[in-house]
Amino acid sequence: MPEVDISIGGREFQVACQEGEDHFLKSAAALLDREATSLVAQIGRLPEGRMLLMAGLMLADRTAAYEERAKAAESKIEGLEKQLAFLQEQPAPEPQKVEVAVIPSSVTDTLAELAARAEALAAQAEEKAAG
Repeated sequence: MPEVDISIGGREFQVACQEGEDHFLKSAAALLDREATSLVAQIGRLPEGRMLLMAGLMLADRTAAYEERAKAAESKIEGLEKQLAFLQEQPAPEPQKVEVAVIPSSVTDTLAELAARAEALAAQAEEKAAG
């Protein structure tokens, strides 16, 4: 069983762990060290047992809050999954019929002719006004 050196709250510890588990142990020790360092900074020197107890309680409190948030999120996901399943079971809506007006080419030709005449009249009016 390998032994890992860890530091918590400025104090060194040697802890045994299973083969290949040292990464997880170091990660957990880093979390505990962060809490312990915060305590030592606020309160000053604490007895080792008290420091570890307080740091552990602070982590447990944070973990409990995360667990509550996780449960709430799981509950919300469950509700959304039920809603999604319900919506997927519904028949597809009927396609809507949309009518698009088609303008006959004779109308567009007539409008083009009227526009040309209006432009010619406007040009004549400009010439008379200028001259």
